[in-house]
Amino acid sequence: MIEALSFGFIQNALIAGILVSIACGVVGSLVVVNRMVFIAGGIAHGAYGGLGLALFLSISPLLGALGFSIALSIVIAFLTYVNKDRADAVIGAIWAFGMAVGIIFADMSKGYNTDLTSFLFGAILSVSNGDLWLMSITCILIITVVAIFYKEFLAISFDMEFSKLQGVNTKFFYTVLMIITALCIVACIRAVGLILVVALLSIPPYIAEKFCVKLLRMMVLSVALSTLFVLIGLFLSYMFDLTSGASIILVASFAFFLAKAKFILRRKR
Repeated sequence: MIEALSFGFIQNALIAGILVSIACGVVGSLVVVNRMVFIAGGIAHGAYGGLGLALFLSISPLLGALGFSIALSIVIAFLTYVNKDRADAVIGAIWAFGMAVGIIFADMSKGYNTDLTSFLFGAILSVSNGDLWLMSITCILIITVVAIFYKEFLAISFDMEFSKLQGVNTKFFYTVLMIITALCIVACIRAVGLILVVALLSIPPYIAEKFCVKLLRMMVLSVALSTLFVLIGLFLSYMFDLTSGASIILVASFAFFLAKAKFILRRKR
């Protein structure tokens, strides 16, 4: 594996993996404590509409996914903030809508681009320098927003109603949280794909939550765990010629089941 580090695509993959880990560790922690995993899944799968639209318009797939997913996140925030009890139906409808739009636009394009499959399941070894720039900007933007509004995000994460009484604009910050979730998903498309990104958003923060009391520590541990899963997954994919995105998620899933089993046994004791 050490000799592989001399290859440019491996170096890009490692940088992309670290950037993805930072984004997922920070945003994923907020997603988990707010119980928004299913909502994040809806945004991720709905973003496929942006990929199909980008293919139809002959523009960058990532830019198409970015615009479409942000638009979906705002719609989801508006619909679920008022009526969270029926959020599952809303997410299901938007999930299906985004996938259907993506498929239709792909069908209407001149010659179906099979490269869309890489955006569904990830292709971290094919990350370009342009992708790295987009991921870097996205990570910086996410960290900046979370750092500036950390107290507000902390407040709405643990008691939305009380925060509202204290004068916090909960609707605004709920929408911002949806938008940075969309940004995080787009940043992760190349690494693990739209279908598997929810696992990287939820598994490391779930494990970190069991060891941390404070949200900030949970974010830091989530970033560390995500980085570990990405590095091990890349190593396995390189050694055994496996799909990189699936390898990363498989490593994370094993860690999840081990952690879950440990907590169940501890609870029984």
